[in-house]
Amino acid sequence: MAILIAGTHSGVGKTTITLALLAWLKKRGLTIQSFKVGPDYIDPMFHQQITGRPCRNLDPFLTSEPYVAQCFRHQSQGSDGVVIEGVMGLFDGRITAGSTNSRAEQGSSAHVAVLLGVPVLLVVDASKMGRSVAAQALGFKLYNPHVNLAGVILNRVGSARHEALLIEALEDMGLTVYGTFYRADEVTLPDRHLGLVPVGELDQFTQIEARLAHLAETYLKGEKLLPLIQKIPDYTCATPDIFHNKETSILIGIAQDQAFNFYYQDNLDILKRLGATLVPFQPTLDEKLPSGIQGLYLGGGFPEIFAEQLAANTPLKNQLKDYIHRGLPVYAECGGLMYLSESILDFQGKTHQMLGVLPTQVCMGAKLTLGYREGIVQQDSYVVQAGQRIRGHEFHRSSLKMQPNPALYHFQDGTKDITREGWSLANIQASYLHVHWGEQVAMPQRWLEHLSKQKAY
Repeated sequence: MAILIAGTHSGVGKTTITLALLAWLKKRGLTIQSFKVGPDYIDPMFHQQITGRPCRNLDPFLTSEPYVAQCFRHQSQGSDGVVIEGVMGLFDGRITAGSTNSRAEQGSSAHVAVLLGVPVLLVVDASKMGRSVAAQALGFKLYNPHVNLAGVILNRVGSARHEALLIEALEDMGLTVYGTFYRADEVTLPDRHLGLVPVGELDQFTQIEARLAHLAETYLKGEKLLPLIQKIPDYTCATPDIFHNKETSILIGIAQDQAFNFYYQDNLDILKRLGATLVPFQPTLDEKLPSGIQGLYLGGGFPEIFAEQLAANTPLKNQLKDYIHRGLPVYAECGGLMYLSESILDFQGKTHQMLGVLPTQVCMGAKLTLGYREGIVQQDSYVVQAGQRIRGHEFHRSSLKMQPNPALYHFQDGTKDITREGWSLANIQASYLHVHWGEQVAMPQRWLEHLSKQKAY
């Protein structure tokens, strides 16, 4: 069946507790498939580091309800159990335009839990509560009767006496406590301007993982949890075409290092199953591109953090610019767009020269641009067609000095003015928009059809 670890709000500790649970299950020798609700890239990296299996995003807005169900069923096969990490607070998601039902926010943890029929464990920050914890947890249980709230995990508990008081109050209301984590034992993961520092940058994560596994082993009621985690239904639904391989082979260079690591695993799988071979390279280190590539995929990440290394890698920058000017097709999202710009002005006010193939400069700032986007494509490119509706997600603290004109996308955010975004040049498509291709397969299909006619570089 699986369990979904949700929280009362962001910052309650659900990611740390999810990682502790995964580390403990791994220590027991179990093969666990993990999922993450929403559009997040960073938490899934931590999941994969522990489980050894790619973590999949479950996002009904970026994809659809049928896709989420199919992805969950297909990717759960062959595992000993399933753990899903929620997003924000249990009921927090995207309010559908015109909806008056605040309990039906699209893409929330509650939405996914009901869709998949998965029980929820609610993480509660009990650091400043006594018996009031029962009122809070009971409110979450009663708020939406369609959500199966199986129990509670207490976090940041002060003492054994505090724990006894909390458990008594919760059990009086018929709420089961599946674990208690003490404030003194809390494991803090380092963060920065877009959330947690990615696991690939943490040299000490092996020690952190061992610590997490020990805490879970000590404080979780494992024998109660295991039956929930390991009860996976025997699904017999047909596997959609998106999960079947094709035989053609198109070489695509993909930027994968500490500066570029925001990719949905499903997108990479879709490209492979449509006939692409992905050849990774490291823009911060490699002086040459992979040979024989017919296209380039520049995903998101943290080019602003590694701007000095990117700027200093002159041999690769020169080769990239030469190939792009000769016609190499490039698809870039967010961090990739920043790399294609003339320069990045970092948080310390220092300017770093980038590729210079887009006529704009990038400036880092305090303002966070965050949220789902839905809009209309304004012009044909080798990836999208004019008039096509598109969905995606933005997440960045940078802005452009010069905006694209004309813009590739027009986004309408509720009743606000239309936002114009995205560059489409002869052989470049670049945007701040992160797109999940699960229900927008026409995009990679169109891209690969174009690449199949290109020469190899």
